[in-house]
Amino acid sequence: MATSTLYEYTVRDAAGKLVTGKLEAADEAALVSRLRAQGHAPLSVKPAGVGLNREIRLPGSDRVALKDLAVMSRQFATMISSGLSLLRALTILSDQTQNKALAKVLGAVSIDVQGGSSLSVAMAKHPRVFPPLMINMTRAGEVGGFLEAVLLQVADNFEAEVKLQAKIKSAMAYPVVVFVIAILAVVGMLLFIVPIFAGMFASLGGQLPLPTRILVVLSDGLRVGAPVILVVGVAGAVAWMRWKHHPKVRGVVDPLKIKLPVFGQLFAKIALSRYTRNLGMMMRSGVPILQSLEIVGATAGNVVLERASEDLQESVRRGDSMAAPLTRHKIFPPMVSQMLAVGEDTGALDTMLEKVSQFYDQEVEATTDALTSLIEPLMIAVLGSIIGGMIIALYMPIFSVFNLIK
Repeated sequence: MATSTLYEYTVRDAAGKLVTGKLEAADEAALVSRLRAQGHAPLSVKPAGVGLNREIRLPGSDRVALKDLAVMSRQFATMISSGLSLLRALTILSDQTQNKALAKVLGAVSIDVQGGSSLSVAMAKHPRVFPPLMINMTRAGEVGGFLEAVLLQVADNFEAEVKLQAKIKSAMAYPVVVFVIAILAVVGMLLFIVPIFAGMFASLGGQLPLPTRILVVLSDGLRVGAPVILVVGVAGAVAWMRWKHHPKVRGVVDPLKIKLPVFGQLFAKIALSRYTRNLGMMMRSGVPILQSLEIVGATAGNVVLERASEDLQESVRRGDSMAAPLTRHKIFPPMVSQMLAVGEDTGALDTMLEKVSQFYDQEVEATTDALTSLIEPLMIAVLGSIIGGMIIALYMPIFSVFNLIK
């Protein structure tokens, strides 16, 4: 398969206006033909990113966020419902999207579609941008002839996921900021303030109180071990970012996450909301049940749910019900198994899954609000206790300074 190259072009449109942009094509001739087919008069075409015009890429600049996919899906559905052809809609999306990485991928998808590939096949060539859920739903929409409806469902799903993530991030922002400030304050006092007091106390002689001696020992240890701690911390962070998605790491970390005393229930509710929402949407779109269970298990974000989904697949493959295996997995509350049983009996399983998802979305919102109201005073108390304890330990010897001077 020939590789495509990103080109910069300047054309004059049907109204005589100069238009510039970037698109991928197999060669310049293919891009010129494509631009002429769109009603443009090409003036110049040249490879992008050459010489001084080379684009500077920062780490993470090529990332496509879920919000970008949600906006793209809704715009895509609107264009198709307005009567635009698939190729024309892809070209417009590639030109107008703000995310350069997504624009580049959409250009490549447009080229593949122009070459005769289906939309889902073209999207499947970019698994790092388009998640399996979106690819399979697009395939179902193409086969069933309801691509517009599928894209709207994908947009709704991604927007709900973005809203959920934003709610969690806003709830966790305050405790994280307070925790970082506490760490910086403690490190700053141990490295810069405690040594000054320690030198003053040493010149006076005498026995320091136990809290002060502990603080001096911690300060001396941090000054000696600070480079080692910094290197180990950076190496640990890099290793975690690299290996956190490894199956063996997830097999240990994910079960522990849902067993945490305060945040465990929140993590479980988030995973259940994502799982039921994705499964209900795929079943409503006509994706086969076994394929749906495999996909939503991998996208649930927790290995515990992934293993439970595999158990559900085996049950469905044997011809049994979906609700029965749920009782063997503690992550599924009795309400979920009972609602799925009712959905199977009434033939409205996708509706029940949607209701379960909405319930857990509300539960996540209520839980995050409760945690926020609880964590704020706790973090203030913890920060005040740490800083206040250090200050008291530093000023305790001052009470005996006059005795040492005499």
